[in-house]
Amino acid sequence: MSDAKNTRSQPLATTSLFLPQEAATEQLAKALSDILSHYFSNSYEKTPGTDAGAKIYLKGDLGAGKTTFVRHFLRAMGVKGRIKSPTYTLLETYKVSSLYLYHFDFYRFTDTEEWHEAGFRENLGEDAIVFIEWADKAGPGLPMPDLELNLIYESAGRTAQFNAFSEKGKTWITKLIHRKMPTGEP
Repeated sequence: MSDAKNTRSQPLATTSLFLPQEAATEQLAKALSDILSHYFSNSYEKTPGTDAGAKIYLKGDLGAGKTTFVRHFLRAMGVKGRIKSPTYTLLETYKVSSLYLYHFDFYRFTDTEEWHEAGFRENLGEDAIVFIEWADKAGPGLPMPDLELNLIYESAGRTAQFNAFSEKGKTWITKLIHRKMPTGEP
């Protein structure tokens, strides 16, 4: 992240995967959905006194696939109906069973205080899954993510680079690494 608060910390873990086409992006989103579903259903032990939610910040150029990744993740979590991009609305909210899922897009922010003024801070402290596109536009007041996903254009396809900034994010990366994931190799 380019904001001051998030650049002070080095990732606790990192991994990269090549995504040769959208189907690989969908497979990756489904894998992360499965991991977080288990986390929220208490299959993994949560550390007392820690934030129970999941904060995932998405980076990448326009059109890199950030919203596409979230759309596949939400479908895998069981969201039905139309899944819209939050580019103009700033926030799209979904609920599956008792779990809230928030998808923010701060691309249109011109002032780092806009997310405070919009009252979004309360959504970040909940026992919810929160995706934020263009988190750097919120400035240093935004909390550290558990995971950061950077989607990078390649000659054919994309590279998905995950960085963990919390122990639970590190656990989720470890679980992703141990799954058979798309590599683009024959």
